[in-house]
Amino acid sequence: MDSKVENIIDLGLVNYVRHPSDPNYIVFRFADKKRADDFEQTLKSKKIWFERGEENTRNKTYILFGIHNRDFSIVEQINYDVEGRNRNFIIGNKILRWSLILFSLGVMILASIGYCSRPDLEERLQEIQQSQE
Repeated sequence: MDSKVENIIDLGLVNYVRHPSDPNYIVFRFADKKRADDFEQTLKSKKIWFERGEENTRNKTYILFGIHNRDFSIVEQINYDVEGRNRNFIIGNKILRWSLILFSLGVMILASIGYCSRPDLEERLQEIQQSQE
């Protein structure tokens, strides 16, 4: 795994790419050591063969895992599980997060009530019914 796995146009939507030199392998990359260690432990517990390596790019050190194509569907699910266990909330403060959710819900309810109680709504519905007859 000597060649670079980071692409110039990499958008970071997924953390895996095809191996640059061997198309039989997929390379998973992690910038976070905690996630990489969790990923490695899960692979070991499932007895899935892998190669581990590191790559330094753009002031980041990526921890790389080479996985054979035959194990990709299992490892992809492991990858999702690891990301789920190690995710962070967008809004870290619990009170602020729930306040924002309740405020947004309240605005949506008020907007719906305001729309349904428009005085010209019944007139428009009657016009539509008359035009259909």
